[in-house]
Amino acid sequence: MAVVAQLSPSSYTETTRLSSSQLSLSSTHLSSLRRRAFRPIIGPRNPTISCSVNQVQAPVAVERDDPKSKTNDCYGVFCLTYDLKAEEETKSWKKMVNIAVSGAAGMIANHLLFKLAAGEVLGPDQPIALKLLGSERSLQALEGVAMELEDSLFPLLREVKIGINPYELFEDAEWALLIGAKPRGPGMERAGLLDINGQIFAEQGKALNAVASRNVKVIVVGNPCNTNALICLKNAPSIPAKNFHALTRLDENRAKCQLALKAGVFYDKVSNMTIWGNHSTTQVPDFLNARINGLPVKEVIKDHKWLEEGFTETIQKRGGLLIKKWGRSSAASTSVSIVDAMKSLVTPTPEGDWFSSGVYTNGNPYGIAEDIVFSMPCRSKGDGDYELVKDVIFDDYLRKRIAKTEQELLAEKKCVAHLTGEGIAFCDLPEDTMLPGEM
Repeated sequence: MAVVAQLSPSSYTETTRLSSSQLSLSSTHLSSLRRRAFRPIIGPRNPTISCSVNQVQAPVAVERDDPKSKTNDCYGVFCLTYDLKAEEETKSWKKMVNIAVSGAAGMIANHLLFKLAAGEVLGPDQPIALKLLGSERSLQALEGVAMELEDSLFPLLREVKIGINPYELFEDAEWALLIGAKPRGPGMERAGLLDINGQIFAEQGKALNAVASRNVKVIVVGNPCNTNALICLKNAPSIPAKNFHALTRLDENRAKCQLALKAGVFYDKVSNMTIWGNHSTTQVPDFLNARINGLPVKEVIKDHKWLEEGFTETIQKRGGLLIKKWGRSSAASTSVSIVDAMKSLVTPTPEGDWFSSGVYTNGNPYGIAEDIVFSMPCRSKGDGDYELVKDVIFDDYLRKRIAKTEQELLAEKKCVAHLTGEGIAFCDLPEDTMLPGEM
């Protein structure tokens, strides 16, 4: 899965100039705000970022130890004052939830944001505020995203902010969906990608640690997502490490689809699917514990050679094949998998089933090395938390595959030691196993 990013650590302290001809809804309640929005800028004062939704002050020289420089000015329908408890239609709604999204001007977010605003994830009685993080280069596109959200008239979407400073956009976030990351360019070594993206996620981890909710749930999508999630959690010591997830749900969804095709059933008949390890070509789709119509996969699909070779390779290389066919990465299906991952944490897991997520390994019952982020089978009571599944079985084939992806993640961890507070980085990756879509 390729994730296009448009942010860099240095962009948080640079100035930005945008056109002041921004749109706002026609409303007598907003006339004074509208007049301010279209007032021409005189002189080289500290510039502001104006949009059709909310306005966030562009940081000119924001100090890391004083990250709370902000403004409350805003424009558009989301500036209206309202009391949800005072209206018949909304008085039974829950308290508003803050959702921060990085890489918010990218294709994945373009699919995801409208699902969030429509209530597909948190339900029809859960109002939300979207805090959209981009870069200077993407600010104009972010304004366009905000305008489309405004024009879509989502009843549950009550606040939208855009900006380039994570210390502002992550304030009080209860969900942080970290999509933005630099794509791998021609000739770039994998170690270089780990370092460049690692710096982004180290900075975002610090911002979450400084201003987000202490119980924020973080889903890292930007690749290499496992090690990026590790970097992020190491830079956010005030937030439980258990709250950080690396997205492997798309791999799980792909595996379910391929098993269903082979068995001649619809994919809702496939359960207990686990993706073990890294989101790379060493990932391990687990057919030993998976079930079809409640039966072990190996009892339903007798072609065990296909399971060990064809099935596994298909899942590992599915993203690259999609790019070859489609000419672009899997943005839509990635956004769906983010929705699925969030739902799995806020909805009780069906009895006997589980889902996959890249989570922190400390205390795991499988003998996997501690202090890495590793995809494993999880269950949730629907409270945002999860527990690791204990009733899984292993054979020699599965353990051998798990050991390979484990070694890869341990090698990646050494590459980013300078970003996790563990000393000098030493990078000796055994082979290039990034997914084809990241090349």
